Amino acid sequence: MLAVVDRKHSSPLKPSEKGENVLGNRSKFILNRLAQMILTLWIIATILFFIFRLMPGNPLVAYIDPTFTKEQQDILMAQFGLDKPLWMQYLIYLANLVQGELGDSFKFRAPVMDVIWGVLPNTLYLMIFSFAMAYLVGIFGGVLLAWKRKTKFETVGIIVTLFTRSAPQMWVGMIVLVIFSFQLHWFPSGGASATGVVYASEWEKLTSLSFLKHLFLPALTAAIYLMGLPLLLMRSNMLDVMGESYVEVARMRGLSERRIMLKYAARNAALPVVTAMAVGIGYALGGNVVIEMVFSWPGLGRLLVNAVSASDYALAQGAFILSAAVMVMMNFVADILYSFLDPRVTFGKGR
Repeated sequence: MLAVVDRKHSSPLKPSEKGENVLGNRSKFILNRLAQMILTLWIIATILFFIFRLMPGNPLVAYIDPTFTKEQQDILMAQFGLDKPLWMQYLIYLANLVQGELGDSFKFRAPVMDVIWGVLPNTLYLMIFSFAMAYLVGIFGGVLLAWKRKTKFETVGIIVTLFTRSAPQMWVGMIVLVIFSFQLHWFPSGGASATGVVYASEWEKLTSLSFLKHLFLPALTAAIYLMGLPLLLMRSNMLDVMGESYVEVARMRGLSERRIMLKYAARNAALPVVTAMAVGIGYALGGNVVIEMVFSWPGLGRLLVNAVSASDYALAQGAFILSAAVMVMMNFVADILYSFLDPRVTFGKGR
């Protein structure tokens, strides 16, 4: 229902009061998004706990020797807390999760966090390189498509972008391997380093030509898929911005079309792309499972698949939770960034 306002007794808000209202509404908005993020992570963690407990097979198969007696097997089950009722395992699991304790891997016989940290840098390098390639090409490609509006170049560009966006990553990876590895022999077909090569530090790895050659093909495959979002988003935003009055004023001043596109239109059209980058980072970190398997890349995605295959509950849960947490947090960051960068965003109850 619409409220009736008594204009005789109502007074406009002072600038300081308006600022306090905006600050208060923004704080409520952030707290609301934070509560949603925590609830989402709890739901994900709960689903993961019960899914892996319902999987067939003994998770301690890598530990239990055929010569073990029943008493020895029971001792081993008690060591990992698998002898307790399911509800008690769940409470212990949540308590450990809050403390950042993910347990021990059944397969590697080491703390889950140590195993994850061992492969996480490789996944981060893959994410950073693919993300940089995708958004550099995507942003400038979107500007170029908007500039060439209603031409054959734009038509072909959109068709190619939609094709690469919808093509399965496994298929794209295989095509890339056939062309650049098996036919041209420019890049290795898998792994992160040559056989027998051990790097003394992460810096030595990053500056190694061999590592960069191994990294290029999986990063290229991921970038081919990721660049579709910034390219189409940038093109759409550019078309909206090009109709604004300040762009017309710039044309009336006699500025070149290139300068108008890059200095005026592109800078204003890039705002939604900047906020979309946060979501893209979350996907790039958690969505490279297929690529890591195709290229035998020793990262978090490949580790996750191997953990599921081995019924390694703790390791699979840890890898899934880390990937999900990054994606959820990046969505949270995107919401907060957009609220600060776009003054048109409001924080009312209906938003």
